[in-house]
Amino acid sequence: MRIRLGIAYDGTDFKGWAAQPRLRTVQGTLEAALATLFRRERVLPRLTVAGRTDAGVHALGQVAHLDVPAGALSAVTRPRRGEASSGVADDPAAVLLRRLTGILGSADADVVITHAATAPAGFDARFSAVWRRYEYRIADGATLRDPLTRNRTVWYPRTLDVDAMDRAATRLLGLHDFAAFCKPREEATTIRTLQAYGWSRGEGGVLVATLQADAFCHSMVRALVGACVAVGEGKLTDDDPERLLAAAERTSAFKVMPAKGLVLTEVGYPGDHELEARAAQTRARRELHVSGIPDLVE
Repeated sequence: MRIRLGIAYDGTDFKGWAAQPRLRTVQGTLEAALATLFRRERVLPRLTVAGRTDAGVHALGQVAHLDVPAGALSAVTRPRRGEASSGVADDPAAVLLRRLTGILGSADADVVITHAATAPAGFDARFSAVWRRYEYRIADGATLRDPLTRNRTVWYPRTLDVDAMDRAATRLLGLHDFAAFCKPREEATTIRTLQAYGWSRGEGGVLVATLQADAFCHSMVRALVGACVAVGEGKLTDDDPERLLAAAERTSAFKVMPAKGLVLTEVGYPGDHELEARAAQTRARRELHVSGIPDLVE
């Protein structure tokens, strides 16, 4: 059976999503919890994720799936003593969610499974996705700094021109080669469709960027943010990022912003009847570019 998971995490103390030897990662933490739950069934479930976030990046709307034998799932989700009369739902995915939450620790865990459900036919957390959405937060010189948000907001010493930043961001929309804003990876394409990018001042005057694309290259979001910050500070004009984009090569004209201001807020999928076709289409594009369809979304 395939189970779809919604996942949220504070990335501060994680070395990114992807499992790495001797390092604490989101995938490693979750798969360790799954291994504990399924140990008697001799099953080691592996997670397929919508996008592997970098060290320090947070998520509210991460999506992953796991495949487990139906018998093993039934064994680990069968009612325990006292549960049958307590109104606990019989849905295996709901029980799995509760069991995993207990293993992870529900009081102050920095990674939380927000929901679990049996995945519809054809669903693939990575290949079925049609867009990923991010938010980036900056407290500039005009903002009252809130120490309670220090792990998810970048403090910037100068006052930034949010209108100029928004104009620059709008000019980057569409299908382009984003090589100027991507960390190069061998044989990987840097062609993406940036569907939305805008800046505004949110609560307390915090600058908030919202970005959405079919997928993002490695470091692409933080580079796009850095280019607009350079515009807001007056180091670049509001049409310079568009010129850099047209050059289609890595540049040192701006700084890539820190990871802690970045949050993966949502991953979008088509209707259930389109999931399988979307996954097949994405896989075909990836094979065309060797490793071109990204398994990284910052």
